[in-house]
Amino acid sequence: MDTKLDPSRDDLPLMANTSHILVKHYVLDLDVDFESQIIDGTLVLFLESGNRSRKKSGSTEEACRSESSEACRCRKPEPCHAPVADTRTSLSKMGYSDFAICGKGERDTSGKDGNHDNQEQTYGISSSKHCCDTGNHGSEDFLLVLDCCDLSVLKVEEVDVAAVPGIEKFTRSPKLTVVSELRNQIVRELVTLPADRWREQLDYYARCSQAPGCGELLFDTDTWSLQIRKTGAQTATDFPHAIRIRYRTKPQGRSVTWTSDQSGRPCVYTMGSPINNRAFFPCQEPPVAMSTWQATVRAAASFVVLMSGENSAKPTQLREGCSSWHYYVTMPMPASTFTIAVGSWTEVKPETCSLRDLAAKRTLSPPEADFRCVGVCGHVAYPCRFQNPSATTQEVIPHRAFAPVSLTGACQETLLQLLSPCLSAAHSVLGTHPFSRLDVLIVPANFPSLGMASPHLVFLSQSALTGGRHLCGTRLCHEIAHAWFGLAIGARDWTEEWLSEGFATHLEDVFWAKAQQLAPHEAQEQQELRASLRWRRLQDELRNSPEQLQVLRPNKEKTGHVSDSGSSVIKHGLNPEKVFMQVHYLKGYFLLRFLAKRLGDDTYFSFLRKFVHTFHGQLILSQDFLQMLLENIPEEKRLGLSVESIFRDWLERPGLPQPQRQAGAESGLARQVGAEVAKWTRVNRRPRKRKRRGSGEVFEKLLPDQLVLLLEHLLEQKTLNPRTLRSLERTYCLSQQDAEESEQVSHTGPSQTPQTKHLLEIPSVRLPSRSWPPGRLLLPAVRHRWCELIVKHKYTRAYKTVEEFLQEDQAMGIYLYGELMVSEDARQQQLARRCFQLTKEQMDRCSAQVVAEMLF
Repeated sequence: MDTKLDPSRDDLPLMANTSHILVKHYVLDLDVDFESQIIDGTLVLFLESGNRSRKKSGSTEEACRSESSEACRCRKPEPCHAPVADTRTSLSKMGYSDFAICGKGERDTSGKDGNHDNQEQTYGISSSKHCCDTGNHGSEDFLLVLDCCDLSVLKVEEVDVAAVPGIEKFTRSPKLTVVSELRNQIVRELVTLPADRWREQLDYYARCSQAPGCGELLFDTDTWSLQIRKTGAQTATDFPHAIRIRYRTKPQGRSVTWTSDQSGRPCVYTMGSPINNRAFFPCQEPPVAMSTWQATVRAAASFVVLMSGENSAKPTQLREGCSSWHYYVTMPMPASTFTIAVGSWTEVKPETCSLRDLAAKRTLSPPEADFRCVGVCGHVAYPCRFQNPSATTQEVIPHRAFAPVSLTGACQETLLQLLSPCLSAAHSVLGTHPFSRLDVLIVPANFPSLGMASPHLVFLSQSALTGGRHLCGTRLCHEIAHAWFGLAIGARDWTEEWLSEGFATHLEDVFWAKAQQLAPHEAQEQQELRASLRWRRLQDELRNSPEQLQVLRPNKEKTGHVSDSGSSVIKHGLNPEKVFMQVHYLKGYFLLRFLAKRLGDDTYFSFLRKFVHTFHGQLILSQDFLQMLLENIPEEKRLGLSVESIFRDWLERPGLPQPQRQAGAESGLARQVGAEVAKWTRVNRRPRKRKRRGSGEVFEKLLPDQLVLLLEHLLEQKTLNPRTLRSLERTYCLSQQDAEESEQVSHTGPSQTPQTKHLLEIPSVRLPSRSWPPGRLLLPAVRHRWCELIVKHKYTRAYKTVEEFLQEDQAMGIYLYGELMVSEDARQQQLARRCFQLTKEQMDRCSAQVVAEMLF
């Protein structure tokens, strides 16, 4: 690990020593304070030690060797006997200005907020101690290392689980006389209870989390970690297996975002930060640290708490004006998947159950045998839906939709109508839903992407609503696909993002076609058109991005390797450019498209169901998928395919394999767009003088994705005159009115009356006028391409459209700032800076950082 790692630019360190000890369960007990913008409370960790295989790592192990043996030793802090100020003075000389010790009830109070913080240190990651083996160093005490950043840790203590009434049932060896060994034995028995006793297990976890403390533990923090030790506990087995951490978040912490929703009401949510959840609670971030959790969250009674949890929690009133919410999860998941959103959300309930949804439930499912799990599951024991006969045939899981009050109408008309058919379509393709329920939340405008999936909870951008049924449906299908790929089946090495995003991108088209109940030829045409758009997007990204960020398996043969302690780094994990790139989505999509075409769709999706049944609840590497796939390909269809050749051609090199033919270009829908482009080219060349009536072009009606493709083609034109741009604007209602009620225009020049008929074949969705200006129902991709045309050709009369896009579609506006600045047009640059000043306080940190670098 580079000792001068720039925490804002380079790889993301995963510090937890998961090879020695694992968190099996988290119990969070938290209070949300919107006035101070702080979440504080306690976190109880139930740990399990031993039986962990240690895998050698290249980079981290070498980093350790590069340092002196003294630097690799874990520091052993001494209890506070001297005055606190003196302790800080002596330690600051060592370079650890935020070092702190909890002993005998004392706490460092010389800092600004009187606790031990993860400070941004000037030297970044100070030494290779972070990646060294923290298991046992002779006489050194064992050190528990947790991923932690931007948190104030107040106290760490051992929990006296032996004091819980009735806990004696978990003591197998009544002859144990050492109390610490008895406590650890209780926890060992508790975390290994059979899956069918999950209710009892959760109950005892809750009881134990409330047990008294039995001794404070020494701890230390640095930029990326919290390190805890107990004097005299030299091994992970001796270390306390139940510990309580008292902590609080910081308003500027990077894991949670405090903002206002579209109705102007305060809210806070975890937005999928590049540093994951380590600034929300101390945890083990490496994906191998699969754990369960339960959480109790208190907030003012006017707020609704949504969380990744198996239960649909209801509030419990504690006192006047304060409510408590409780959620739990029994399926072990990486801590990074924990998600919470607290705000004045309104549940949007359906008025009636449509006949179309009922019909979809009856007709979309393949034979039951296709998605019954045969034999024993390969994951650790938990209450698995794949072993539950009623769950395997449940086409539509219970679901709810939430939104700020100003968007409830849009959710009622769009999102709610799509949830059932999209869930049913997903079940018809992959079978058993891995999770028992789903909440969908329309998140604030500063959300930096179009969607994010977590266990039982999906976030959707407001742009998904402004794009109407088409965008909302496709994006919803994408996030639903993550229930299988990304959540139930996760990547063991986070650099292999394509195993999540590539699959979700490939599956969204299949789910959406089935949700619409398209005929096979219609589905094929739609998918080819989308492939054409993605091809163009990928080619553009490959031309304009660093080659090292185009590689889907950057660690190559070291993929999945960690140091002896379990620590590692995520290559390019903190690179701000990578956050806005889609290579892992698109290149992964084209690899899966290539494989599906090689096998044939029926064979490929039959295999995919088998793969899901085999690997759900587990972490995988690319070779796990590819090896099983190739074993299921008939010899005559392999044609030289091997795991090694796919690694070489697709995963371990930038760009795409050669030769690769442009995808989707020959589809009927794409050819129709080509004909429309030719018409607009002729219009653009036409002299300004008036033509006789009837001599103009008649434009065909287009699907939303066709309109995106049309605008992309027109962006390739060197010049478009203002008359052409004005005609485009009126023809497709790009700035004036609802695009889903727009009309086909017989173009006869700007001074003549158009003949009209319907242009777009997508149902209309009306948004509340008090919240949204008219004309905001275009696909964001259409609006984005139109804004690019405005900027490229300096179409000043439509600059207001660019301003609205940058403020309303923050998830998609980043690239447009760059276009405005590279134009070197003073008015456009002023527009960009003005919009940024209006939105920067609400933007997420990464987006604001990237835009600021463009502008200043």
